[in-house]
Formats: sequence, structure tokens, C-alpha cells
Amino acid sequence: MVAGAAGHTVVLVDQTEDILAKSKKGIEESLRKVAKKKFAENPKAGDEFVEKTLSSISTSTDAASVVHSTDLVVEAIVENLKVKNELFKRLDKFASEHTIFASNTSSLQITNIANATMRQDRFAGLHFFNPVPLMKLVEVIKTPMTSQKTYESLIDFTRALGKHPVSCKDTPGFIVNRLLVPYLMEAVRLYERGDASKEDIDTAMKLGAGYPMGPFELLDYVGLDTTKFIMDGWYEMDAKNPLFQPIPSLNKLVAENKLGKKTGEGYYKYK
Repeated sequence: MVAGAAGHTVVLVDQTEDILAKSKKGIEESLRKVAKKKFAENPKAGDEFVEKTLSSISTSTDAASVVHSTDLVVEAIVENLKVKNELFKRLDKFASEHTIFASNTSSLQITNIANATMRQDRFAGLHFFNPVPLMKLVEVIKTPMTSQKTYESLIDFTRALGKHPVSCKDTPGFIVNRLLVPYLMEAVRLYERGDASKEDIDTAMKLGAGYPMGPFELLDYVGLDTTKFIMDGWYEMDAKNPLFQPIPSLNKLVAENKLGKKTGEGYYKYK
């Protein structure tokens, strides 16, 4: 949606037509919200903005058939290395030589994904933050093989979207998650030791550190399964790191399918 609004021609690819129809509907709803704010004084211009953006976004269920004419592929599928590698290995055979591949992964190493292709120099990480239309930050991840030309192209692309790029090497969690997830886990450890209640920890971080959400509120908002997946991956990578040690209460809640707001219960209960 953001790329389409910035004037790029976009092909949205997913597994089924049904998923694509729902995605397109969601994009239209988001665009109308943006247009309502952006063109508050001129509703007609807002309608034109929505229609123009939607017309630049087409859909397909076959990535290989559309990748030959693209300049950039941004992958945002399931956080599973094997699945990502299979996708990129296939696309690598059909994409033009100049096409840049990028992964939106938040937890896997870009190098391990890029190694499935023959274009490691034209491969990088492009990590957007949810909700993408509102969040300005994009982490641009440069592997040891990423060329300077590829890196600069992605920085320019990000800026053209109206985003603020920051650069990071291919290190676990990049910048934001590498700082954020251990902080969240330390909050849970503090609670598990009985040093403070969830509610008081959340209140302390909101009023004392100026954070908009406390760590337990944020964990429930993000999804406990998502955080556990990141932690499991890091533990597998570096089992001796004290920051990456398993969290009993997190593992228990995920096993009980209490994943946070999306399931109605996580560290807190939701109506």
C-alpha cells in the first residue's frame, strides 16, 4: 500500500485469490483512512488518491510468473527459514539479473536467506514496522555480500516512501528487536521472581520511562507466539547468552494458546 501510494507499480502475491481479495479490501480501508486525514479539506482529491493508488496495485498467486518484470521483491511470508529459502531459490531462477531481493524478516539472519540464491550481492533486509502506513522507521540490513549499489538503492527506495531508514549489520534482531525483546524478557523475569506485579511493572515503565505501553501490554499486543519464536531462534543461535534463556511463563501461555490480545488472553485477559 505504501509503495503504491508513493507511485510505484506493485504486484501483491499470496497463496489464494481469497486471501488476496481480503488483503486488497484491507488496503482500500487503510487508504480511505489515510485519505480522510490527508485530504480533509478536499474529499474529491482524497477519492482520487485512493483510486489512483488501488489502480497501481495488482495481485497474483504465482510469484514466479510476475517476478521477471520487477525491480524489487520484498518478502513478508512466514518466519521459517526453510520456507523462505524455497521461495527465493525459485524466484531467483525467474527474476531479471538487476532485480533486488529483500526480506522483511524480524528475527532470521538475512545471510542465511540470501544463501539460497545466486544474487547475494543483490540481497538485503528491509524490515518495516507495523502498522506500516504510520510507522516511519525501516531497518535496512546489509550482509557482508550486499553490494553498496544495492544498499544505496534500498535507502533511496525507503526515503521515497516517506520513511526514515536506519542501517544495521546482519546481527540477530537488528537494532529494534535486539534491544526491545531482551527488555521485554527482563520484565517477565522480574515478574517471575516475584519482585513486582505485571501491573506495577507496566505502570513504572509508562510513567518512569515515558513508554506508551508497558512491557506486558506490548507483549500481548505483539503476540506471545511471535516473541517466543524470536527467543527460540536466538537461543538456538547462542544458547549460552543469558539474555536468550527460555522464559517459563511465556512458554506456558503459548502452549495453552493464550497468545495475547488476538486470542483474548495472554499475560492479561481481554473482553
